[in-house]
Amino acid sequence: MFHHLLKLIWKRKGRNLMLSLEILLAFVLVFAISAFGLRYYQLYQLPIGFDAGDVWSVRIQGAGQSDAAFTPEAYDQLKRGLLAMPGAREVAFINAPPFTNSTWNTDFKVDGRQVKTELVQASDEIFTVLGIDLIEGRAYDRRDDGQAQRPVVINARLALEMFGTTKVVGKVFEWSERGEKENGQKRVVGVVSEFRNKGELAAPRNMALARQIPGSSDALRSILIKMEPGTPRAFEETLTRQLKLINNAWTYQIAPLPALRTTAMRDNLTPILILSVIAAFLLLMVAFGLFGVLWQNTTRRIPEIGLRRAIGAHAGDIYRQIIAEQFLLSSGAMLVALLLLVQLPITGALGEGLNWTVFGAATLLSMAVIYLLSLLCSVYPGWRASRLSPTQALHYE
Repeated sequence: MFHHLLKLIWKRKGRNLMLSLEILLAFVLVFAISAFGLRYYQLYQLPIGFDAGDVWSVRIQGAGQSDAAFTPEAYDQLKRGLLAMPGAREVAFINAPPFTNSTWNTDFKVDGRQVKTELVQASDEIFTVLGIDLIEGRAYDRRDDGQAQRPVVINARLALEMFGTTKVVGKVFEWSERGEKENGQKRVVGVVSEFRNKGELAAPRNMALARQIPGSSDALRSILIKMEPGTPRAFEETLTRQLKLINNAWTYQIAPLPALRTTAMRDNLTPILILSVIAAFLLLMVAFGLFGVLWQNTTRRIPEIGLRRAIGAHAGDIYRQIIAEQFLLSSGAMLVALLLLVQLPITGALGEGLNWTVFGAATLLSMAVIYLLSLLCSVYPGWRASRLSPTQALHYE
């Protein structure tokens, strides 16, 4: 039976070519959307390495202010003034607050190798404010004052790439900061399992947290304030007044980190939602085309189907034949598509974004969608073909 169906499909290869191409393109489209969605789901399951709950972000919008305005005295004044507010537990300063899609890309040098990483500069209090837990070593703090090497905390991913499986706490390396004044040795004081400051849908990257050196000219223009649980959104007005009392020359952009997280999630998901809507319309067009071709094919095959009925084929046999032919045609088109798509994880062209787990799940999901589409489009033509009688075939012209 299987061999017979393949022969029938091959004999109509000219008419089936365009149909196969439509199915192939539909499969690739569904695969792309599925892979994006599954990768986002995979990333969402991973830990981000910090707790954004009850933390408020303040970005200093002093565009006209030079870095010289951010003196140790200015930071101390901000910290004391903010901690004086009821409900404020801790204050930290950072150059790239979480969920803002902002980091500093740089290179670390280890044994003559350059290792690319993302870098965040922050004050000592960042570990308390964001609830960052270390798996090795300690957080940088006042014990590092006056040290020859600048202390950094790195994530486990970066530690593995830089030093392998050896103990990394205390390791010293070179840091070439592009376009920056400081170039010197850095020392690892701690390791965190992860720190994905861009949010749950951001891919894991090499990440380092560098200490803001007290008394230096580091300009950290963002403030993170850890508040008591349950602080209402109306707190923004109180915070604005307090900031203006501290320094009225600057303007401030205030938002709770959970709100920034929601915005980041929406920004990441919007493109895939738009693509999904477009894909749904395209699949609908493919379904109409597929249904029309199958209808036309069964009409042209009335003599063949009538002959089969005349020699004893049952209606169910005809029905199953039409559906099985469509499934075989769909399988062939998807096989060709998979031979092309499998090159992506093999070559690593898309990196971790298309790992084998995502590839396998996207393949199964896409195949299920195409088979379901094929089934729905072939049900009525198959039923119509199964209702033909030998007398209809004799009168067909």
